[in-house]
Amino acid sequence: MTVQPPFKYDVVGSFLRPDYLKKAREEFANKTIDAKQLKAIEDKAIQELVAKEKEVGLQAVTDGEFRRRYWHLDFLADLDGVEEIKADHWSVHFKGHQPKAATLKITDKIDFGNHPFVEHFKYLQSIGQDTLCKMTIPSPSMLHLICCVRSEEYTPIQRYEDMDVLYHDIAIAYQKAIRAFYDAGCRYLQLDDTSWGEFCDANKRKAYKERGLDLDKIAKSYVDMINLALETKPEDMTITMHICRGNFRSTWFSSGGYEPVAEILFGHCKVDGFFLEYDSERSGDFSPLRFIKDQKVVLGLITSKFAKLEDKEEVKKRIQEAEKYVAKEQLCLSPQCGFSSTEEGNIMTEDEQWAKVKLVKEIAEEVWR
Repeated sequence: MTVQPPFKYDVVGSFLRPDYLKKAREEFANKTIDAKQLKAIEDKAIQELVAKEKEVGLQAVTDGEFRRRYWHLDFLADLDGVEEIKADHWSVHFKGHQPKAATLKITDKIDFGNHPFVEHFKYLQSIGQDTLCKMTIPSPSMLHLICCVRSEEYTPIQRYEDMDVLYHDIAIAYQKAIRAFYDAGCRYLQLDDTSWGEFCDANKRKAYKERGLDLDKIAKSYVDMINLALETKPEDMTITMHICRGNFRSTWFSSGGYEPVAEILFGHCKVDGFFLEYDSERSGDFSPLRFIKDQKVVLGLITSKFAKLEDKEEVKKRIQEAEKYVAKEQLCLSPQCGFSSTEEGNIMTEDEQWAKVKLVKEIAEEVWR
C-alpha cells in the first residue's frame, strides 16, 4: 500500500447528499432559511460524512462536495471575470435525466480572488485533523470548454480576442488557486475534467469539426494551459486529474476510448496521476495507457452509477490486463466517478454507495497486499 496519494484504494470525491441537506437547500432556495442556517446544516452533514469516510478506512477524506449544486459551475462562477447565467438547456445532452440548465459567461479578466472554496477546504481540514484532506475542483480546461467550445454563441470580450491570452489568464488564475489551497493546508488536489471524455467521442469530434473547431489543437492548448498552472505546484503537493464522460443521475453524455487524446494527454500532461473511467465498454480498452509515463493511474473499474456490486475476480482480471501497459506499482483502484456530481446524486442508496467504497478497498488490499 502506498503512503502518498493517489492511494491504492481511493475515491473521486463526491458523495450522496443526505435527505436533510437536500431539504435545507430547497428551503434556502425558497428563502425560508438564510445562508448562515444552511451553512450550519452543511457543516453537520460534512462532519458526519468525514466520520463515515474514516470509518470505512479511506486514507484521504473529502467534503463530498456537499456545499455545491454542481461539481464545476459553483467553483468556476466564483472566479473573477466569470458569471453564471441561465440557459434554455444544458450544454451537453445526457442519455436520460437532464440537469437544471445553467452555463457560464466570461465578462472580464479571469482571475482567482477571494474564493469561497478556500474556506470550504479550511473547514474540511479542521474536522479531518490528522487525516489527509482532498480538495476537488474543475480543471482549467472546463472554463474554456463551456464558454468557448460547447457554446455556439461565444463572442470574446476585447481582452480575449487573442485566445492565447485567455489560456494564459486561466492558467495564472489556477496558479493562484493552487497556492491558496496549499497555504490553507491542502496537499492533495484533484482537477475534474470532462473535456477529454468529449474529445474521445467520435460523434462529438465530428460535430465540433463541422463547426470549424480543431480538437487536436485545442487539446494541446489545454495540456499547455494545465502545465503552466502546475508550474507553481509545491513539491509536497499531489495534483491529479479525473476524466469523466458525464455523471448525472446515473446517466452519461460521451463515449469512446482514450486513443484520440492519449498521446498528448498521458504523454505530456504533468499531473501526478489520472483517475480514469473504465467501468464500461464506453471507455475502450487499456492500450492508450501505453503513453503513460511516471504518473499513477487510478483505474475506475467500479461503477458509481449503479448499485450492483462488481465481481471481485473480474475486477482483478482487468487490473492484470492494465498491467500490460502500466506497471502494477503505478496502478490504483477507485470508483469510476463520484456518487453525486450534482446535488441530485446517482440512483442508489447511501448504504449501496458505501458498499461500493468497501469493495474498492477489499479488492485493492487483495491485489496490492
